[in-house]
Order: sequence, then structure tokens, then C-alpha cells
Amino acid sequence: SLRGSWRLHSGNGSVSLRAEVPGCVHTALLGRGLIQDPYYRFNDVMYRWISLDNWTYSRTFKTPFDIRKWQKVNLVFEGVDTVAQILLNNVTLGRTDNMFNRYSFDITSVIQEVNFIEVRFSSAISYAAEQSRCHKAHSIPPACPPPVQKGECHVNFIRKEQCSFSWDWGPSFPTQGIWKDVRIEAYNHYHLIYFSITPFFVKSAQQWYLEVESIFDVVSSKPIAGLVTVNIPKLQTQQMFSVKLQPGEGSIVLLVNINKVKSAAVEAWWPNGHGKQTGYNMTTTFIMETGCQIEKFSKVYFRTVELVQEPIPGSPGLSFYFRINGRPIFIKGSNWIPADSFQDRVTYDTLRLLLKSAADANMNALRVWGGGVYEQDEFYNICDEIGIMIWQDFMFACALYPTNQNYLESVRAEVSHQVRRLKSHPSIILWSGNNENEAAIASNWFSIPYPDIGVYIKDYVTLYVKNIREIVLSEDKSRPFVASSPTNGLESVKEGWLSRDPYDTHYGDTHFYDYNSDCWNWTVYPKTRFASEYGFQSWPSFSTIEKVSSPEDWSYTSNFSLHRQHHEGGNIQMLQEIGCHFKLPQSPDPVKQFKDMIYLTQVMQAQCIKTETEFYRFSQSEIINGEGHTMGALYWQLNDIWQAPSWASLEYGGKWKLLHYFAQNFFAPLLPVAYEDKGMLHIYGVSDLHEDHKLTLRVIVHAWSSLEPVCTLAKEGVTVKAQSAVPIYKESISDLLERGRNCTRKSCVITFCLVGEDGLRSPANHYFLSSFKDAVGLEKTQLSASVSQQDDVYIFVLQTTAIAPFVTLDVGSIKGRFSDNGFLMTEKEKMVVFYPWEPTSVEELESSLILTSLLDVV
Repeated sequence: SLRGSWRLHSGNGSVSLRAEVPGCVHTALLGRGLIQDPYYRFNDVMYRWISLDNWTYSRTFKTPFDIRKWQKVNLVFEGVDTVAQILLNNVTLGRTDNMFNRYSFDITSVIQEVNFIEVRFSSAISYAAEQSRCHKAHSIPPACPPPVQKGECHVNFIRKEQCSFSWDWGPSFPTQGIWKDVRIEAYNHYHLIYFSITPFFVKSAQQWYLEVESIFDVVSSKPIAGLVTVNIPKLQTQQMFSVKLQPGEGSIVLLVNINKVKSAAVEAWWPNGHGKQTGYNMTTTFIMETGCQIEKFSKVYFRTVELVQEPIPGSPGLSFYFRINGRPIFIKGSNWIPADSFQDRVTYDTLRLLLKSAADANMNALRVWGGGVYEQDEFYNICDEIGIMIWQDFMFACALYPTNQNYLESVRAEVSHQVRRLKSHPSIILWSGNNENEAAIASNWFSIPYPDIGVYIKDYVTLYVKNIREIVLSEDKSRPFVASSPTNGLESVKEGWLSRDPYDTHYGDTHFYDYNSDCWNWTVYPKTRFASEYGFQSWPSFSTIEKVSSPEDWSYTSNFSLHRQHHEGGNIQMLQEIGCHFKLPQSPDPVKQFKDMIYLTQVMQAQCIKTETEFYRFSQSEIINGEGHTMGALYWQLNDIWQAPSWASLEYGGKWKLLHYFAQNFFAPLLPVAYEDKGMLHIYGVSDLHEDHKLTLRVIVHAWSSLEPVCTLAKEGVTVKAQSAVPIYKESISDLLERGRNCTRKSCVITFCLVGEDGLRSPANHYFLSSFKDAVGLEKTQLSASVSQQDDVYIFVLQTTAIAPFVTLDVGSIKGRFSDNGFLMTEKEKMVVFYPWEPTSVEELESSLILTSLLDVV
């Protein structure tokens, strides 16, 4: 391994320092105290010089083996970011220009006992500009990001993390560095490069088999024969194969039949909430006539996936849903973006915390979005272990892309490397060619004159269909592929891969954003087959902002607040959404007003996405006016890349926003959902459970002015059907209010939950009958909390003197999460559990705790 300490110097040598590999220039400079935190205040713009320079990494190393004894020696880079010339002992080995590729250089004739290695980087910004200048054929838009993003141009000309040149939620930090492992490999005779296992189920025989693929580099000039043994002890499966490896690079594919008796007993891999994530230990041994023996230890998982696109009775178009192990699964989750601008800071613990938070909020899926990176192996390992399904985009987003020969060759290498690296993961259920590029052409985002559009359509089909899709299908037959998102699926294919309207609700998936309508009004949302992106912005907590700002920044209209907002008009849009239903804060104290604004943006975001997600969930079993059968809800976005206003539900550092607490409820396996239509209140029972349940629906009407309910209903024997959404209650709002003496829309609120006999219980849900700015009878409450420790968690007992909406507990920067937050408190007392992520104490929690409810906003 060549991990560890290297030398790093700037283009003219004026800056020279020690740097860790894997790593990048920014984190090296930060680690040596040569720059401040790049995320602090306006440093994203102040530190632009770092990305404009050309940096060089170098080191000497002794060869730890006798060079003469090895037929072949390679220098292997798992990831180089991005444009570099690689030299060993002053011999140029080659160049790199693709961050997502693995590079292997034959150094057999160059390596010595003591070696000097250099990786000379060129600025990604300059390279992208140069590539764009050299592309004479036709322009490839967009040239530059919108000015509000403070980003760099021509990112579509470089195979690098697309959002590293800025995005509408993130900064521009076009890094340079050796971002993944680098090592020397020496071998005789033969060497294993890739190894993958893909499960298949033969329905007719009711039997599982595995496709075990090994890709070798064979050094000898004649074929090498040998034996391969595959052993899965738990399934009493052992098979032996005679193989012959041909000279050069090539693959062997072995079909391993799982013992017939055991095949029936195989425990399949299930998504979170639908069963276990059982994996089996498997050993593969290669014993060849020459060369050493190779033993490979793997975890093998059994699961099938189908993307079902079929006609639906009573609805034009086609369905769009996933069947896992033969069972239709409603997809619940979010979209994943890179967890940091500097990938070397994304540790196993960072990933574990974010992914575990997704699972803890009842999510079963995430979409790895196409403007980031193909995530590290550990990301997918964790998803395999905790049952998070992955919709995997290829790294192309919101742009058109070139299709010249060099570019396509680089992309082909990238795609085949990534598919080979990732295809053994049961968590990955779909490959998707790009993010929004079909829509970009169909809706003509880049104002391309009509006569010229043909050349861009041709480019699109060349890149995503003739190259990417072709490689995916040849490398992996076990998963579906779609060319884009949003897409019309099979209908897009029928229309030549570019549909007239990729947002058509009758086909495929949709992305939907609307910041002008009232987000409490469910009728504005598309009754789509699959909602793969939708969302609203909010600000992260004050404790998160505080770390990267100074006191003069702490106002909603400060330069800092504008600088951090990368979405045009975003801060004003949040004000407008809040203004629909809440009074805007008017505190004379600017810091109090800023904190109140942060709180209200989080309340608004949570409430909006709750309304929209509940709409998608209750639409899963019905067709209305030809629309419905919604089978997926992935909101935009799960996580943050830095501390700024964004669509995320998890802040940078992992703290849960109110939205994430709401998600835990609106994604609950069992949930009653209410909506209003023409004066009628409808309640649906939504269930992801595998069996029907007879339950009691409890409906309680409260006046805002009293903790005593004005009216309680219990409807018994309600059947909530397995994996569906069924209407379970319907009443006109006026009749319901009449039962609650003196209740009006403005003075009362409805809460409801589902309760079963065996301890089965849904979260409590509620329906607001009017905006809070119009509500009557709400009283300022005295909220108090006592804190105690119980084993390794902390118990907060809250007390209130009046009904309190959106009660929020915040313990500043103490890392951890609560069992519930942002809730409507309708009882005098409530117990909330705090799960710490690091050691803390009762004293620390007590002194950090801030309790807020809606009436604390003035």
C-alpha cells in the first residue's frame, strides 16, 4: 500500500507540505493549519485559488520485495481526482482524466529498489474550460451554473463529481487529490482483478443459483488450468469446477446451483421493514497448476428484483413499481448526495450514522443521485446489512454531455468498472443512466433551436443507450435499467428513448417541485406512479450554522444568509410558504428573530413534505381519473454537504431536522392518513404490513384552548389491508365539528390513530382545519422538562399547561437524536427518549436544552 504520508506542493513550489493519501489538497492544507475551515463563512469563494492551481503529490518508497522474482508489477489507483500525469522514477506511466475510474499501470520495467512517484495534477477548472474550447462540433450546454451558486463552468466536460463545481445546495470545491487507495501489486502467472456473485431464482424449478464471475489477468503465454471450489456450508452447497484461464485479461463465469433441499430453506434478503437481511458465508478457492492459491471469502445474499411496467385496468399508461422476491414493495425514502465536499472526510462512522438514521425513520430505499459520486464500498455494505434498497444513478446530471471518442471510451471504462465493483450488492435494485437529462431535452431547458435538436437527441442515445446501457446489460443481467429519471420507462423507450413528456403521471417516475402553491393543499401534487424527487427547503439548526458563522451573520437577510442560499429566490420562497399558514416572526431582537425563522422553516418543510408524502402513500391502491397506483416516495433530499439552507432532512454532521422526525411517522409501517375533499374528511389506513389487521380507529377532536378532548370517537373492527391504502372513515367536517360543542374550523383540531389488540399501534396523526395564523384559542404554554439517565439513553419528561403545536427539543451540538420531535402536545405529560451518539450527561443535556413550541415565536 502507498497510503500514508506524501509531499504536496503547489504549481510554483511556493507552498509545500506533508499530505495524507487518500486525501485532497484542501484537507491537507486544513490539516497543516495553512487555511481555515473551508466551510467557514465565505471561504468557498476566498479559497478558489486552491482549485485554480496545479498541485503535485510525490513520495519515495522502497520496494518491499525482490523485483526479479515477479513477472508482473502494477501500480494501481482506485481513484484519482481527476486530471493528472503519473510518473515513476521520472518515466511517465500515463494520464488520468476520470475520477470514477480505476487506473492500473504496468511498472514491471520501471520499478527499482528505491522509487520516486509523482502525481502531477492539473486544475479541473482549467481542464474543463480547455475541453469545452476544443469541442468544435456543437456547444454542450449549460456553459456555467447560475450566478447564485457561485460555481465554476463546463463541469459536463470533465468526468468528476458534478456538484463539486457547485450545486443549488452546495459549494464549489473542485478538489485535486488521490481520493482512494493506491498500491503496488506484484504477481506471477495469474491475478484476480474483479470477483462478483449474482443470485438468480429459477421459478419453474423453484431453485436458486449463483453466477460467480472472476476477472483475471494471466501473465503466462499459455493457458493455465486448475480447479475452483465454491463452498456455502450453511446451505450444504459445495461445487468444484475445472477451469482454464486464457492469456491476457479475461473472465470465467461459474454457475453454482444451491442444494435442492436447501434451496427451499434459503432465507432471502429483504428491505428494511419487510424481513431480515440474511447473508451466507461463501468461500471460493482457486487452485491452479502454477502460481499461488487464491481464497476469497464473501457474503452472499439471495434476492430477486423486477421493475414492473404493465397495463393497469381503468388507467391509461403503465404501472411502475418494484417487486422484491416476488412481493410488490412500496418504496419509502429519500435521495442521497455526497456527505462532504471532501470525500476523504467521509468515514465509515459518517456513513453509518446517516444510513442508520434513514432506516430509523422507516425508510427502505435511497436514490444515489447522479451529480455526486458512486459511493464507497462501505456505503453499500451498510445498506446490505440494514436493508436499504439503492436506486443507483450513473454520474450524469442536469446537463448535456459530449460524445466524442475519447469521452465515450473513458465513460465505458468507468461504467464497466463501477458495475463490476458494485453488482454483488443486494441493496442495489436499479441502474439509472442519468438525472433529469431526458427532461432537459424534452422540455428544452437550454433553449436549443428546434432545427438543431436532432444532434443532441443523437448524442443522448449514443451515450446512455448505445454505450452505458449496452455495458450494463452485458455486465449485469440481474437488475433493471432505466435511461433517466424522471422517465416514462417503457414508453420513453418506445418513443426513441426521449419521451414527449417525461413528467407524465401515467408512466415511469416524476420529479415535482412547486414553491408557489399552498403545500397543505394535496390537490397540487401529481398522482404519479412513482415520486422519485420532491421537496421543500429549510434552514439547519442554529447550532449547526453557528459553527461556520460569526454573530454579524445571524439574521435571515445577512450577507452570509444570502451567500449560503444557492437556490434562486430560496429564502423568499420559504417566507412565502411559511406565510401561507403561520405568522412571520417579528422579534425586535435580531438573533431571536433569526432562530424563530430557522424554527419556522423547519416546521414548514416538515409539514409540507408530510402532506405530500401522505398523499403519495394513500394513492397506492386507487385509480382516480386514470391516475394513481403510486408505489414510491423518495423526497429530495436526505443529507447535506455543508451547513446551509437546503432540502435535506439531516443536517451536515447528522443532526435530525424536524422533517426527519416527521418522516419517522409519515413512513411508519402502519399509518392513518387524513385529507379533505369538498367538505368531507377522508381517513385512509395505510399499511406496509404483510397481513390484514382488524383495528380500532380512534378519532379525537380537541379545542385549541383545552387539554381535555371535546369529543372522542372509536370505530372498531376497521380492516386495514396488507400492503395497501384503504378508506376507513368518512364524515363531513361540519358534522364532525357539531359533535364537538362550539367547535369551529379555527378553534379545533382532529387527531387520530389506529390501535390493535396485540400491541400494534400506529403513530398519532392529526389534521389541521385552519391555518395557525387564523387559529383561535391557542394559549402560550409553560413547557418544562426533567431529564434522567436510564442505561445508555436519557429520558426527557415534558409537561405543558396547554395544547402546544410543534413542540421541539433541541440540545444544541450534543450529538444524538430524540425518539420524537416537533410533535403536537395534547396531553399534560409526554416522555421522549434521547439516544446519544457520543458520551454526554444529564447536566450537559439540561444546560443545553431549548424547548420551543409555535407560541414561542413572536
